[in-house]
Amino acid sequence: MSSTAGKSSPATIQSVMLGGLLGQALAANKAGRLRHFITDETSPAIALFDPACVEHNHEGDWYGEHAGKWLYAAAKAAHRTRDVGLVASVRRVADYLVSVQESNGYLGTYATGRRFMWKRPPGKRTWDGAPGIRTWDIWTHSYLILGLLEVNKFFPAESYLEAARKIGDLCWQVLSEGNIDITELGNHHGMSATVLLDPAVELFLATGEKKYLDLAKLILKQADERAELNLLTQSLAGTDAAEIATGKSYQLCWNLVGLAKLHRATGDTTYLRAVQNVWRSIRQHHLTLGGGPWGGVAHRSREVFNHPGVFSPDGYVETCSTLSWIQLNRELLAITNDAHYAEEIERSAYNDLLGAQAPDGQDWCYYSFPNGRRVHTTYWRCCKSSGAMALEELPAVAYSLTAEQDIAVNLYAAGEAVFLTARSGKVKLTQATDYPFHGDIRILVDPERAAQFSIRVRIPVWAAHAVVRVNDVDWAEAAVPGTYLALNRRWQQNDEIALQFPMPPVLHAKSSRNVQESKAPDGSPVSQEVLRVNYVAIMRGPLVYATCLIDGYKVHESIRLSETSLQVLLQDHGVDPTTGSPTIRLIPDGRAPLDFVPYFEAGGRRDGAWRLTWMELAPELEREPDADALISPP
Repeated sequence: MSSTAGKSSPATIQSVMLGGLLGQALAANKAGRLRHFITDETSPAIALFDPACVEHNHEGDWYGEHAGKWLYAAAKAAHRTRDVGLVASVRRVADYLVSVQESNGYLGTYATGRRFMWKRPPGKRTWDGAPGIRTWDIWTHSYLILGLLEVNKFFPAESYLEAARKIGDLCWQVLSEGNIDITELGNHHGMSATVLLDPAVELFLATGEKKYLDLAKLILKQADERAELNLLTQSLAGTDAAEIATGKSYQLCWNLVGLAKLHRATGDTTYLRAVQNVWRSIRQHHLTLGGGPWGGVAHRSREVFNHPGVFSPDGYVETCSTLSWIQLNRELLAITNDAHYAEEIERSAYNDLLGAQAPDGQDWCYYSFPNGRRVHTTYWRCCKSSGAMALEELPAVAYSLTAEQDIAVNLYAAGEAVFLTARSGKVKLTQATDYPFHGDIRILVDPERAAQFSIRVRIPVWAAHAVVRVNDVDWAEAAVPGTYLALNRRWQQNDEIALQFPMPPVLHAKSSRNVQESKAPDGSPVSQEVLRVNYVAIMRGPLVYATCLIDGYKVHESIRLSETSLQVLLQDHGVDPTTGSPTIRLIPDGRAPLDFVPYFEAGGRRDGAWRLTWMELAPELEREPDADALISPP
């Protein structure tokens, strides 16, 4: 729920409509997941909150989270599209939840003896065991606060805000007066409970009441005092993301979202520095080529960051982690206006996020693999709600306004946006493009009255030799990849910006290494690399490319690449007849060419289809590939 305009600025973003690939995904999300998963109080995810059901629930997991997640995403979609039926469902579900909230603020799914205000038994500090010895009350209530605040933002009613406040008041009472440490209330050394930091700050921003800021600071204090977590201390020290608590990617990124918001609320740069330290760690070591946080290599859990430097094409991306990574970049973009954060949102959105969504908008992958089978998950799984949330974040981050009332174009997609500024009145920007498939973008600028201001266009980090024209005249200032180019001039009706971003296919390289560490008799360290496997993958513009099963049946392939140029190895190969997107043909030595399509649609987006992003290089190859071709963050 970040604001994209400075507090002192009267400028606002009136509306954003995304078309093209993102628009299709948003439309499918609304028509599928948001319209059908929850409709009213009888929907299974809301029936959990029926008092009769609650009273008999003595165990159970995180399923209550779906209510808050759905409210958050559905409220955004209902407001954006003015869908009457969805608006009615949002109000009905919110009203029902308010009606069953207990007088003390409790709005969970557990019977009285199992609630989070009760201290955990001794020795159960992490309690990662069976559902019978844990609750997810703090987690569920965190999402309920965010959902209720989002409903109140778009469809204001005092009851929604009051319900969120009562949850916050209950949490404050439990933690400050009940002598309970929040890290005892969530697994992963408390990170599943300290996510409350985010909604606590949101309550402060929504109400201005200091007690919610005090709640946020108390949560952070307890998170930092937990020896296995030390959230602020380790973040400031530059500890790698994999080594903070258990390295659980979803929870750690969500904690960082709260810490970034605490910086916004207080202005304390210590919090921002801590967040940016861990962001750099994640960006450098813990993302797939498609931009999703990943785990699942060797002994690491599928949802926990891999050790830095470890690579395998068979690692996993949890869609929930993609959500929290996008939200973290959303916060940092709003604070800094730095193009690198918009870059990461775009990369994640066009690859690992869309690659997890099914065309019907209802099915989602829990886990996505660079190399592996596409598997649509079951009804109750968390990632289906997280994917829906992540998509609904995109319209609000596509554009932003600075405190100086300059307009920033953060994401490229067909569609339009309307802004209200003091200098030019209403300003409408219309993007005409088939991006991300091609790099030609035309932006029509239509201000209500002529005025001097800047339109900041993002130059993607991969867009070397980008061309920027205004009214068919080359812009004098050079376009630097990885930055915004500020087009400062007097804008008037029917002005047009033309962007040309070259999109040649690019080969990326990675190595999977097995290194044995030991000590010599004199105690000196001994390190020996016993295995190295080199891989290559293809990107074109912001899109990762993948192929299906090799020769129709093989799940991996070793290839040989000659010394010839990339223009010979990688060739644009027309358009896929099914999807209409550009295809790339890889021409290795000694075997038939391999055809690649964008990762998100490889295999026709069918459940069970295989996607292969990384190709293994033959071990006898004399020339090892260059180091990782990804651009490093600032």
